[in-house]
Amino acid sequence: MIDLNADLGEGFGRWTLTDDDALLSVVTSANVACGFHAGDPAVMRRVCDLAAERGVRIGAQVSYRDLAGFGRRAMDVPGDELAAETAYQIGALRVFAQAAGAEVAYVKPHGALYNRTVHDAEQAAAVVAGVRLAGGTLPVLGLPGSRLLDAAEDAGLTAVPEAFADRAYTPTGTLVPRREPGAVVTDEDAVVRRALAFAVDGAVEAVDGTTVAVTARSLCVHGDTPGAARIATRVRAALAAAGAEVGAFA
Repeated sequence: MIDLNADLGEGFGRWTLTDDDALLSVVTSANVACGFHAGDPAVMRRVCDLAAERGVRIGAQVSYRDLAGFGRRAMDVPGDELAAETAYQIGALRVFAQAAGAEVAYVKPHGALYNRTVHDAEQAAAVVAGVRLAGGTLPVLGLPGSRLLDAAEDAGLTAVPEAFADRAYTPTGTLVPRREPGAVVTDEDAVVRRALAFAVDGAVEAVDGTTVAVTARSLCVHGDTPGAARIATRVRAALAAAGAEVGAFA
């Protein structure tokens, strides 16, 4: 069984970025922006209502406080402050999830915070501390081999490794930084092939042509990629055709 997740609720006020309605008909887990990199109360409430209605698991996508940079700018946030901000975001989303008759089922960092916690043990520990501060044992979604998943396991939380069907990989199994050419895979056929490679072979072709082993329990298709809903639909159909059962991990 493999989960299919996407980043959703990435609008703000009058601005809309992700096709939440279409994607919530395809994915099994929704990483909902909690207001720090995108999202506002109305957006969060609407996405939670739709997700609950369709049986999609709701995840808190926590971020550095960076609306202007969409959470993709490097920031240095003290550990205690980052823990508090992580808990704050989870708590905000939990209100709307519970109002919709659901729960926040897991936590996933976004953007610069996600990438920082791959290697930075202190920032990773702060995110996990925030999850614990929010009052629970929520699973944490992250890159295989990351300090974030190590910290989650050390804290007794479920660490869930994920892979990115639409992102390029380095030979060491990390994501190619977005500032570099080819970091985002936009060819739909290539995204589908890569999703199948993750699910069936547990591997992906890196940018240098080598094969990198990647063990993943969840596959991410970015909601802000052009044609994201169509791509996610093709990925899910291909997974089913290959004999993979698509279902939420939480």
